[in-house]
Amino acid sequence: MPLVEFTALLALATAMSFTPGPNTTLSTAIAANQGLRAALRFVCAVPVGWALLLLLCASGVGAIVVAVPALRIAIKAIGIGYLLWLAWKLSHSARLSQADSARLNVGFWQGVALQFVNIKAWLLALTIVAGWVAGHSDSLQRLAVVLPVMLFFAFSSNLTYAATGA
Repeated sequence: MPLVEFTALLALATAMSFTPGPNTTLSTAIAANQGLRAALRFVCAVPVGWALLLLLCASGVGAIVVAVPALRIAIKAIGIGYLLWLAWKLSHSARLSQADSARLNVGFWQGVALQFVNIKAWLLALTIVAGWVAGHSDSLQRLAVVLPVMLFFAFSSNLTYAATGA
């Protein structure tokens, strides 16, 4: 992968990973309520789920999601519903640390599954596959470069938000 493309990937990864979204918001809320150690389960789940989503998109499933309007609408609806629920729960707390701890007890596999209804995760995965992986003769090599970079950013951004919340 040429240096200019890799630099663009790093810029996109930084912008998308470190701007607030469902993962970072939940990482912050869990850590604020239960501490950094409890949030690590979710922080580690995000890159695992995101890697699975990226691999699915790279294998062509992303194209199916884009091509089938009902599936795209279902993912959007679930994602929007989840974001609205999370926003409502957080808005009814005087402080982030007063959010309902029982509702923020997110397990590892729930964190992995969240990536499949996370609109921001889908957008990023589809963008990366379309821009950096698909249509290139060295697509597997590119995927081998992109995947660890994105795993690093998924982990480090959520860890940063969790540490801030703690």
